[in-house]
Amino acid sequence: MHAKKDWNAIKTNDSWAIFKIMSEFVEGYDRMAQIGPCISIFGSARTKPDNKYYQLAVEVAHKLTKAGYGVITGGGPGIMEAGNKGAQEGGGASVGLNINLPFEQSHNQYIDLDKVLDFRYFFVRKVMFVKYAQGFVILPGGMGTIDELFEALTLIQTKKIKKMPVVLVGHDYWDGLVDWIRTVMLEKENNVSPEDMHLLKVVDTADEAVKYIEEFYKSHELRPNF
Repeated sequence: MHAKKDWNAIKTNDSWAIFKIMSEFVEGYDRMAQIGPCISIFGSARTKPDNKYYQLAVEVAHKLTKAGYGVITGGGPGIMEAGNKGAQEGGGASVGLNINLPFEQSHNQYIDLDKVLDFRYFFVRKVMFVKYAQGFVILPGGMGTIDELFEALTLIQTKKIKKMPVVLVGHDYWDGLVDWIRTVMLEKENNVSPEDMHLLKVVDTADEAVKYIEEFYKSHELRPNF
């Protein structure tokens, strides 16, 4: 027999949760709107400093700041830490959108102290990644990284946000996924359009990543999304 639940109490708690959600949106919007053009960098929290992709993320972020962009990460360790480290070393805005999790994570030491934002809700945090980014640089990562990649691609594909650069760093890591999208999703099942393949770019170097973003904004306006 199923345990009885007080559904009225659940509905009441849900209603009050709306105010917590609103407060995260308000604080996030107020603080992020002051930072200026940024690129969101995604990647694994498990990547160690001696990993080539950690070092590449540092270089990408450093070069992005020299090109006039701030860097937004998820605020944690691994690729996120590398992104913030590169941004700080480059003298640019280093933003961390930290998520409260039961097993991780405290924010890394390379985030500007006035640009650390803590979130309870993943979906509010994801809005901040998208609304205030002028592009996405995705390094190797796990489920969360894949989620963030396809969230960005879906919003661009459906024109919920303007088109912007989506750069995957590391042919060795990403080519299998891109080939699957092309051969299975597109050619075999017709679940995407041929033009959707142009929504992302795979590169191997920091220079290629930054060049792609800079070339894009020679003909597109820098502004917040939606």
